Amino acid sequence: MPYGKYKGRRLADLPGHYLNWLAREGFPRGELGKLLALMHEIDHNGLSSLLDPLR
Repeated sequence: MPYGKYKGRRLADLPGHYLNWLAREGFPRGELGKLLALMHEIDHNGLSSLLDPLR
């Protein structure tokens, strides 16, 4: 994550409550917003284990 409370963390490691908050408030524009929306969908649907090989 390039800014904010979770600056320096991998997007795959952001907590679900933060992703939910972003979904409610609105994702940023551009590539970062698309990736955060994808992370929210993965987390929301319980598919986080799909990211383990990438970590």
